[in-house]
Amino acid sequence: MKLLLDFLPIILFFGTFKYAEADKAWAAAFASQHLGGIVAGGVVGPDEAPVLLATVVVIVATLAQVALLKVRGKKVDLMLWVSLALVVVLGGLTVWFHSETFIKWKPSALYWAMGFALWVSQAVFGKNLLRALLGAQLKLPDRVWHRLNFAWIAFFATMGLLNVWVAYSFSTAAWVNFKLFGALGLMLAFTIAQGLYLSRYMEDDAQQGTRT
Repeated sequence: MKLLLDFLPIILFFGTFKYAEADKAWAAAFASQHLGGIVAGGVVGPDEAPVLLATVVVIVATLAQVALLKVRGKKVDLMLWVSLALVVVLGGLTVWFHSETFIKWKPSALYWAMGFALWVSQAVFGKNLLRALLGAQLKLPDRVWHRLNFAWIAFFATMGLLNVWVAYSFSTAAWVNFKLFGALGLMLAFTIAQGLYLSRYMEDDAQQGTRT
């Protein structure tokens, strides 16, 4: 359930974009009628409409995501607050200026924010955030936690650059496909690779536990 809630804004962004892209004339008329008050000039063109509508939907979805957690008395993770701030600011600029450029930078900004948080916590404060989050579930040597932290920093940095490259090298439709399938697929593959790497240490711990 939590996983679905985490990915819901991305799924809704993708679905809205594809639906609007299938009938750009309708999407432009709908966006001009309902979003005219929050866009410069008050009129949305057919080529702009799909991404503008998808951006509004993802802003509303992220706000609802945070509101639901607060109503249920759940903790809102720092990265979700960062994601909300980015999507409201960059999404708002996308809608006002009729430009998908701003919202295209949002994934990169979020990736780099997460990587920067991991790096600063380790380099400046001497605290491994991954260990703080997962230390109760995983018993790993210090050197492995260090490698794991560095691997995620490198991954987030690379994903941020990859997102920018796709955004500027391909069409908006291709970027939307990458945002859902490419980015999430790479995240899944990297997570599985990390699990395979860590499995040897978890097996060692299990064997030691059996011997004792």
